[in-house]
Amino acid sequence: MSVKLGVPSKGRLMDKTFSWFEKRGITLSRAGSDREYAGRVDGIGNVDLVLLSAGEIPRELSAGRIHLGVTGTDLVHEKLPRWEQQVEEIAPLGFGQADLIIAVPQAWVDVDLLDDLDAAAAAFRLRHGHRLRIATKYHRLVREFLTASGVADYALVDSQGATEGTVKNETAEAIADITSTGETLRANHLKILSDGLILRSQATLWRSRVARFEAAEKKTLEELLDRLS
Repeated sequence: MSVKLGVPSKGRLMDKTFSWFEKRGITLSRAGSDREYAGRVDGIGNVDLVLLSAGEIPRELSAGRIHLGVTGTDLVHEKLPRWEQQVEEIAPLGFGQADLIIAVPQAWVDVDLLDDLDAAAAAFRLRHGHRLRIATKYHRLVREFLTASGVADYALVDSQGATEGTVKNETAEAIADITSTGETLRANHLKILSDGLILRSQATLWRSRVARFEAAEKKTLEELLDRLS
């Protein structure tokens, strides 16, 4: 058996993860074409590279099918209830930074705080007969945040595409989404609530708490983590 390391299978996250490991003397690479999801690890023995989508990695860690994985803080917190019992944070990697935030139309000049959003949601329901819609891909994190903040009279709607465009397309009145620079929000005439930060996220190396480690794998893991520290 070998230690299985899950890494995002494409894009900037994959490239930057490969670079992060290479700076520590471990080379990760695809095996074959970009359409193949096999990989190889050089610089340390008994480690297999598993290429997955970033969204699949929390699930594979929690199921114990991979021992280590690189994915965003936001995805782990969203996809794994009681995540601390299933995975351990090993190291933030210093890239992929983004904030999960609540944003509303810039035209809502009287809405700057969550308390304002709560009042606006109540008024919206009285006027329209249905709840104010917030588009998001992060249902669990957003619901927990709004509940803790005392915001009611809203409905979360699932966003499959570009969340920032849902207000303009009139499929939602507000959004909860990941942003790094805020440029896309501004381009869509949206503003972040002053107290609307839900979570700061970045690419992070995680260890599964439920994966089986035989003696050889434990030794490999110790060597790998020592090399990466």
